[in-house]
Amino acid sequence: MHISNRVLLHNFNIRIMTKNKITKRLHDINTFMSTPDNETYLVGKDEYGKEFTMVFNTIELLEWLDKKYMKKQVKEYIKNL
Repeated sequence: MHISNRVLLHNFNIRIMTKNKITKRLHDINTFMSTPDNETYLVGKDEYGKEFTMVFNTIELLEWLDKKYMKKQVKEYIKNL
């Protein structure tokens, strides 16, 4: 896998805030990978169509995500299609 951009996660609510306060969006997620080194990778494209990779601490990501709320929101979105 080609890793082009490493991002330190500060805020992830559709937008990603990097250490340098740059806002990016991750679109068209096409790759997911978790490693034995406790890293999770999400790869897609940024808002300009360039490859964009986010690297998370897997344990922190799992603790931080509110999967129950996310499922509720997805069901509401599908219901309104």
